Amino acid sequence: MRISEMVITPLACPDPPLLNHHGVHEPWFLRVIVRLRTEEGLEGIGEGPGGGLYVQQLNAASKHVVGADPYQIEALRVLIGRPNVFSTIEVACLDLIGKATGRPVYDLLGGAARRRVPFAAYLFYKQAGDDSWGQALTPEELLRQAERFHESYGMTVFKLKAGVLEPDLEVRTIKLMRERFGPMAGLRIDPNAAWSVETSIWVAEQLRETAQHTPLPLSTNMCVTAFEHIPLAFRQRAVQVVLGDHHGWGGLTAYRHLGVICKTLGWGLSQHSNSHLGVSFAAMIHAAAAIPNMLYASDTHYPWNAESDVVCETDRFRFRDGKIDLWDAPGLGVSINEDKLEAAHAAYVNRGSAAMARDDVSAMREGQPDWLPHMPKW
Repeated sequence: MRISEMVITPLACPDPPLLNHHGVHEPWFLRVIVRLRTEEGLEGIGEGPGGGLYVQQLNAASKHVVGADPYQIEALRVLIGRPNVFSTIEVACLDLIGKATGRPVYDLLGGAARRRVPFAAYLFYKQAGDDSWGQALTPEELLRQAERFHESYGMTVFKLKAGVLEPDLEVRTIKLMRERFGPMAGLRIDPNAAWSVETSIWVAEQLRETAQHTPLPLSTNMCVTAFEHIPLAFRQRAVQVVLGDHHGWGGLTAYRHLGVICKTLGWGLSQHSNSHLGVSFAAMIHAAAAIPNMLYASDTHYPWNAESDVVCETDRFRFRDGKIDLWDAPGLGVSINEDKLEAAHAAYVNRGSAAMARDDVSAMREGQPDWLPHMPKW
């Protein structure tokens, strides 16, 4: 089996005005769909972060992909070089292999270690926008957002994207959630490096009190983001949980290797998320199913982005008690809705040069012209 064609389709999809330390999400988030086709009529699908530079890098990699044997994944890894570019192509290769062999991707990663994959509610302070979620600019409004995640998706683990309001208000937000959801709920707070060390220690002290003096493990997807970062982080005891992302770590097979390393070092493992569509969501589900020590619920933006999805409608992404049930279809088990893909690609083309990358700072400065993304902010 040889890859005869690599089709790259950049997309722009509607995004709600979610706030973070850097600014606010633009009205559009950028993704790219890669489709690898064979002369036998099979097609493998991958999804990556998108943007003009990323599309250029994919185009450059295509000379190594077309004509290649999709089973020779490690050779492609070496030839392509860039982990974030290779990851999208590797997922498409695994999808292709799964369809050729009649096996789901998680079987290609070693088989299912769990049949139900847990996800965390990803909470954001938020401007009003044109969506159904409404505004969340106070602790009380953010609590209502958390309640909606719990009622609609059954989630009992909540991650707050912090570094937006004053730290004492973000502490109050977490305390309100503890009061509302009780001691068994999992609570996480992510200030995105917007706090100084002193502020971080102060917040930890406040929240230890709320968590009945239990230790607060530290997680990162900003400092430990590549295999070469691991030795120093381990020696300095800088992190207890790696919030990894197969898009950045070099694909699903590399991510499984990360799981083995984390188990060896006694670290926890979870999955990072950025705005994404159903192909990436499916890949995350397969990864979490196949890695035994991924015991922390994964992040996902999918509830925020589901209406923008370009995969065919499926009940496979239906949350039950905050979890997704695994399926047995070959490959990733998803297919493309051609009409939605075409519309999202047209939106990308209409953005022109603005589609090079997401720019939260410029989006924020449209409403606040004097906005500067100082780091740390507090």
